[in-house]
Parts: sequence; structure tokens; C-alpha cells
Amino acid sequence: MATSRPALIALTALAPVSWGTTYAVTTEFLPADRPLFTGLVRALPAGLLLLCLARVLPRGAWWWKAAVLGALNIGAFFPLLFLSAYRLPGGMAAVVGSVGPLFVVGLSALLLGQRPTTRTLLTGVAAAFGVSLVVLEAAGAFDPVGVLAALAATASMSTGTVLTKRWGRPDGVGPLALTGWQLTAGGLLIAPVALLAEGPPPALDGRALGGYLSLALANTAVAYWLWFRGVGRLTATQVTFLGPLSPLTAAVVGRAALGQSLTPLQLAGMALAFGATVAGQLGPAAPLTRVTHGGARRAAGRPLGVRAAKD
Repeated sequence: MATSRPALIALTALAPVSWGTTYAVTTEFLPADRPLFTGLVRALPAGLLLLCLARVLPRGAWWWKAAVLGALNIGAFFPLLFLSAYRLPGGMAAVVGSVGPLFVVGLSALLLGQRPTTRTLLTGVAAAFGVSLVVLEAAGAFDPVGVLAALAATASMSTGTVLTKRWGRPDGVGPLALTGWQLTAGGLLIAPVALLAEGPPPALDGRALGGYLSLALANTAVAYWLWFRGVGRLTATQVTFLGPLSPLTAAVVGRAALGQSLTPLQLAGMALAFGATVAGQLGPAAPLTRVTHGGARRAAGRPLGVRAAKD
């Protein structure tokens, strides 16, 4: 069944909205100081679940493409994101991350040949400024390592988004399989680092198990499937302008949990960031079909059990 463009945008937007609840789940339900283990549990079980559902493995060049995308979107992004979150106040980390649309605009010009317009650049600046009004309260001590980690996380995810758009998907492979490839590759990349840096997994109670189950299923498996589905059918710029919905959701959820109301300045920032998100969807429409690129047509996926060497 075909999906209309507004419906597709709305479904894709559910991904950053879901990610906006991650901080609350992490602080309220999960053991402290285990960011790499949390990233591993988010990525690897979700990836293996999607692989079982899709029953398609990469083929040919898509083995290394899936590994690269998994490293950028998951394997490097998760640890860098958690590192910045542990070293920076939440508001500062969110503001640094909100420059993602500007990263994608520049990378789209370089890798996709899409020239940035003045309106797009101004919209990206407005989104970052609006997020800063909502979440940047007490700035705290400036931590250059935390800022660099946040910038690197944003650059990693932005590059992965643009490359996902550039490479498209192999013939016969849907977004479910592509998401499973990336989550599995990213989780396998995180696993040895988590074991070396944090040691064996911590003891988990029912509360923590529930939190990890929520992160793995809703915030990761479903959210990333919706995200990469949107990346394949919208422009890279349209998708990335949905990103500010994540810190806005985090701010609303945090305020609701604390029983605090938003100030007029924060409400103004929220309106500005949301307006920039909407404006980011008003560019030229991408065809609502999946995209293949270059040799992707020759690199179709294969059912589980077929030998990788077979072409």
C-alpha cells in the first residue's frame, strides 16, 4: 500500500520522538555508568531480531557497505553519544547535536550533489537556536572532550544518513533488512569495546530489564526501521530536519517527570524549532519509492542459508 508524503513524514518523525525518551528511560531504569553496555543492548538484540524477521543477508559489496553504515549510524554514534551525555550537561549536548541538519546539508552537497539553499541554511540555524532556547539552562563547566564527542557523534550519524541515501538499498531488500544489517554490525563493533572498557555485564533487576527491553524494541528496532525507511523515500535534508524533535521530546518528558512547567522563553524556542522542522519538509519532494544506487542492483540480498560466495 502506497504511503502519502505527509504520512511518511509523520511516521519517520516517530523515530526522533522515540529517541527523545531515551534519556528518561536511561536515568530512571538502567544501571549508572554503563553507556557502552547500554549501547550494545540497544543495538545487537534489535539487529538480530530484525535479521530473523527479514531473513535476508547482505551480498557482494553490501557486506562492507552494511558494515560502514552500521559503524557510522550505530557503532560509533552510540558510544560517542553516551560519552558526550556523561561529560556535558544534557542541554549543551542537545544543542551540539541539533546542528545535525547543517552537517547533512554540507554532506549532501558533497556526496549527493544537492546544492544548499539560503532557506535551508537559515532553517538549520533556526532549528539549532530554537533547541538551545528550550534545553540550554545552566551551561555548567565547558568540557572540550564532551563537546568534541557530541560533534563527532553528530557528524557520524549525519554521514551515515547521507551515505544511506546515496547507496540506497539492493533490489529485493526492504528497510527492515537494511536496518537489521546496520544494528547487528554496529552492535558487534560495540561488543568488544564494552567488554574491555566496562567489564562483564552488570546484574540486572526487573526494572532494568524492562528499561532495556523498551530501548531495544521501541527506541531502536522500530525507531530505526522507521528512520531508514524515511531516509530511503525522502530527501536526506527532509529527514535530518526531523532530528530536533528528539531534544524537544526529551525536554517535554523531563519537565513532565519533574512536574515543572516550560517558561515563555522555552515555549518560544519550542515553537521556533518546531517551525524549522516543518519548514525543512517543504523542499522539493523526493519520489516515494526506494532508491538504488550504482552497483546496488547487482548486489541483491539473499535468503538466510544461501552461501555468501554465490553470485
